[in-house]
Amino acid sequence: MLCPEREVRNDGIKTGKSYPYGIDPSEKKRITAIRGHKLLKDKRDELMRQYLDLVRENMEVRKKVEAGILAANKNFVIAKAGMSEAALNTALMAPKQGIMLTPGEKNIMSVNIPTFAYQTRTADENDIYSYGFAFTSSDLDGAVKSLADILPDMIRLAECEKACQLMAAEIEKTRRRVNALEHVIIPEAEENIKYITMKLDENERSTQIRLMKVKDMMLEDAHHYKEKMQE
Repeated sequence: MLCPEREVRNDGIKTGKSYPYGIDPSEKKRITAIRGHKLLKDKRDELMRQYLDLVRENMEVRKKVEAGILAANKNFVIAKAGMSEAALNTALMAPKQGIMLTPGEKNIMSVNIPTFAYQTRTADENDIYSYGFAFTSSDLDGAVKSLADILPDMIRLAECEKACQLMAAEIEKTRRRVNALEHVIIPEAEENIKYITMKLDENERSTQIRLMKVKDMMLEDAHHYKEKMQE
């Protein structure tokens, strides 16, 4: 028989092994597609796991940031009610503390995720107040302190949201590739293998029939020749 027998590899992929000139190209394509399909599915599943972890972290950090901003706004409203607008603007006119952001990135499943490291200009926590305490209210101090406290969370929130966007795009791209392999490339390769196998079977049957006819003709000729020799 010229049609391929199938053997099962350790990774579960069936391969053809008895084509006249080695493995058929369609069979090679099918094996490669199955391997790629498995790898992409594993990548998609891992991306989904890490994406869900990031989404949960993003929700938690967002709640902390929103709570901090809400507290700061309340304190600002109260401080504005107890201070003149000119005094409030003068107190916040020249920030004392400074922030230096250092961008970077990390690789998660072939996705480059941006990261930010920050450093304050001074290590003193009280350098966030750019005004004297004699002519300002404690509510203004609370508002400034609330904003300073949520600064690390705001930076982490920016990292999480951008990471979620990039990973969601990569998941969608990987999903399209998995679907293309599963529903288009692998079925086409299997149909090609089926067609080639059928044609090889037909050719073999035709060859066997021709050989049998030739054999019958040779036997008949030999029989007639023998009868003539006996006469």
